[in-house]
Amino acid sequence: MARDDACPFDDAPRPDDGDDSGHLRTASPAGRRVLACAILGSGMAMLDGTVITVALPRIGADLDVPLSDLQWTLNAYMLTLAGLILLGGGLGDRFGRRRVFVWGVVWFTVASVLCGVAPTSPVLIAARALQGVGGALLTPGSLALIQSSFRQEERARAVGLWSGLGGVATALGPFLGGWLVDGPGWRWIFYLNVPFAVAILLLAREVPESRDWQATGRFDITGAALAALALGGVTYALINAPALWALAGGAVLAVAFVGWERRTPRPMLPLEVFRSRLFTAANLVTLCLYAAIGGVFFLLPTQLQNGLGYDALTAGVATLPITVLLIALSGPAGELAQRIGPRVPMTVGPLVAAAGLLLLRRVHPGGSYWAAVFPAVVVQGLGMSLFVAPLTATVLASLATRRAGVASGVNNAAARVAQLVAVAALPLAIGLTTDEYRSAGAVDAAFGRAVLICAGLMALGAMIAWCTVPRTLTPAEAREEIPAPQCSHHCAVTAPPLEPGGHN
Repeated sequence: MARDDACPFDDAPRPDDGDDSGHLRTASPAGRRVLACAILGSGMAMLDGTVITVALPRIGADLDVPLSDLQWTLNAYMLTLAGLILLGGGLGDRFGRRRVFVWGVVWFTVASVLCGVAPTSPVLIAARALQGVGGALLTPGSLALIQSSFRQEERARAVGLWSGLGGVATALGPFLGGWLVDGPGWRWIFYLNVPFAVAILLLAREVPESRDWQATGRFDITGAALAALALGGVTYALINAPALWALAGGAVLAVAFVGWERRTPRPMLPLEVFRSRLFTAANLVTLCLYAAIGGVFFLLPTQLQNGLGYDALTAGVATLPITVLLIALSGPAGELAQRIGPRVPMTVGPLVAAAGLLLLRRVHPGGSYWAAVFPAVVVQGLGMSLFVAPLTATVLASLATRRAGVASGVNNAAARVAQLVAVAALPLAIGLTTDEYRSAGAVDAAFGRAVLICAGLMALGAMIAWCTVPRTLTPAEAREEIPAPQCSHHCAVTAPPLEPGGHN
């Protein structure tokens, strides 16, 4: 790649061009358009990661495939998304966050159509991998657009709305998936992305462009390839156990990735960002919490359908309380974290969610929805509503605003890697293999063990948050050795999304 000052694709406004980057309010028409565009974009990618979960039993029956193929249907998407999302954040910082976001929306939509017409399981898995590439372009860009567009005092609310409504997309997926599977068929869960994409592209025309003007040099293609191959090796080993050669190969490639990122002058993952203890701690919390979420949303629809005999739509509706609570409470939770700091909501939220997961142990074949399922998903939704927005805002607060693409990319990668490993490893850990996912007794026994593991991960995330996350935050630029550039009309606003007021 040429250096950015010679890039023929560069029409992003420079800091002195008078754009409104960094000066929007959430209540203004322009601010609402940016929010709508970013939320719809990331929501489309998140929705596609979960909408398919409720369709897996029907896909398995229609295509006559074992559980391992269904795991790959989920993980092919998360594998390319997690492996390339850092590269996507870097592309946005270089060529313009809005531009790369739009590229990702178009790519994602074309891949979605390919998923819808896939005649066999291998074709579907390949198309899902292509979807992940599009998701890697649009997901970090959506959050970076918010971080670079809104005023400092507006960011906590904006991030709260983004993360909360993005969480809604995750929770709404099973409901929409069930409605489509029982109606026109499971292929329509992919065609659903087309109208979303049209709306996003129309809104994106009004979104201000932003970028990191210090970004130069070539892209780290080698690093991206090593990361994806390392994740692929570990995932293959977990799904197709015992594949020790794949596990060893993945581990070697992971070590090679770290070594390469240390040596290359333009790393995809700048390892110095982990010098921030807050950034490192917040991403460790992300790994724990999103592994638990990924494991539950993978297995709960199967327990409800194959274990309790629900149809796809009923299984989707069963998790609707989580969606309602995320819509109602994520924005206020972001504002609460701004007032009192992130430590308390990031500790209490996972513990409440863990209690909800433990309540899911009461879900058995023949049980009542209102007595067993409903209380569990309500408590889980309350916990998720408390921690989703503060966690995202804390990650962004831990680095300078000019590194919004890197911060959001690393955090999104951590969340996707956590879900990827959970989907790959959890069936093995609970003894649910081959075609046992079609047996009500086997699913019920395995599900009880799974929720214990996921609750433990939630509790571990809470413990890490309590021990490492500060009560209040110092601006990220104040913690950097080299001050960030001061720009009056650009994304480098020297303040974190949470209100500063103390020290780490």
